[in-house]
Amino acid sequence: MTKHGFYPRHRQDEVDPSPSFPTMEESTLAFWASDDTFRKSIEMRDAGEHGSNEFVFYDGPPFANGLPHYGHLLTGYVKDVVGRYQTMKGHRVERRFGWDTHGLPAELEAQRQLGIEDVTEITREGGIGIEAFNAACRSSVLRYTKEWEEYVTRQARWVDFEHDYKTLDKSYTESVIWAFKQLYDKGLAYQGHRVLPYCWNDRTPLSNHELKMDDEIYRDRTDNTVTVGLRLETKLREDSARPELALIWTTTPWTLPSNSAV
Repeated sequence: MTKHGFYPRHRQDEVDPSPSFPTMEESTLAFWASDDTFRKSIEMRDAGEHGSNEFVFYDGPPFANGLPHYGHLLTGYVKDVVGRYQTMKGHRVERRFGWDTHGLPAELEAQRQLGIEDVTEITREGGIGIEAFNAACRSSVLRYTKEWEEYVTRQARWVDFEHDYKTLDKSYTESVIWAFKQLYDKGLAYQGHRVLPYCWNDRTPLSNHELKMDDEIYRDRTDNTVTVGLRLETKLREDSARPELALIWTTTPWTLPSNSAV
């Protein structure tokens, strides 16, 4: 960047009547890399007293055990716009990239690579054991980090890969426990009950997202339904000669006797 904060002219003065957009794109990316534009855009903005001039940006981390796709491209642009806009407003915006290494997807991918069909195969006699399985998960979940870096950089998005974070890092895990402890001490945490889908094969509850990972989880079927007319105690029209009914449609007719209100 120049001393006045403007981008140097790194293209020709004359406009090419038949421009090659891929060439222009690669030229701009190469200039950003050689100029270290992203890092400078952060360092030239002071954080302010107690971080008063910082715009805190948390990037929801992806799983790196799979290649990025169009959905990541779309959300990546939205995230990039926020950081750039706040930077243009003069804020210091650090954008550390992260990697989500916990959860069922990481375990299922490791099981697939190891040929494990049931989780009991891990801990039973002759199994690979928890320590070896964790090592396999750790290796699997970071399998495509380089491809992710190339993908995100090529889409012209500015993020900090050098100071990235991983949810498997001890420092990250301890920070989550610390944050929960603060909520607990303030009386903001409680123990309750919630009905969740459960996978008998993997021996674990499932989130809605995990439930949709299996293409065969939804099956078309035909169910019997019933439509019931419930007589209204108060007529909607005084001049109505016929009884007025509220129509109720349900796929669980056996629950009708217990219904107390509409």
